[in-house]
Amino acid sequence: MSKSVYEVIFDTETKKFFDDESGFDPSKLGVSIVSVYTRKLGGDLKEIEGKMQSFWEEDFPEMFKLIENADRIIGFNSKGFDVPALSPYLPAHWERLAHFDILDEIKIAIGKRVSLDSLARATLGTKKNDNGENAIKYWLTHSKESLEKLKKYCEMDVEITKNIYDHALHNGVLKYIDFWNETHEVKLDFSYPKEDISNVQHSLF
Repeated sequence: MSKSVYEVIFDTETKKFFDDESGFDPSKLGVSIVSVYTRKLGGDLKEIEGKMQSFWEEDFPEMFKLIENADRIIGFNSKGFDVPALSPYLPAHWERLAHFDILDEIKIAIGKRVSLDSLARATLGTKKNDNGENAIKYWLTHSKESLEKLKKYCEMDVEITKNIYDHALHNGVLKYIDFWNETHEVKLDFSYPKEDISNVQHSLF
């Protein structure tokens, strides 16, 4: 690939638990924060430059400007959770953008879900140092200290997602740990289509 590409890796945290609302509908939970890593990749798909930013609800319009022109918008379980959760806040064409869900690709490959933490531990030798339940509690506490912990947690998830994605993009494989603590590999192809990237992007609207 000779053309550079613009990618966005993102993660959202919500204000409520599913138990607080009837039905399994992420759009009813409210979004507290979105962390976004924007970056430019060269023709070899290696990162040239990148920047991490986090946005509270009042800043979502500014956040969306960073996202809508991306060649690929990368998340983990983003089509099942993050995109629906954000849908009340964002333009109608949001769901038609170039979303790339790592978990969806894994489910296609092996027919089941695996956790981000499992992938991080097996593939990267690292792990999450907090969890989504605490993220909601940080929002509800709403102190300066708790909101900083929420921001740090969301950005950590984006960093792990980015590193997982990059590993699959350049190595074609991820590892995960199953329920019995056994490590497995899953082969994945995260390469871009051979067509010109700009043509792919324009076809989404």
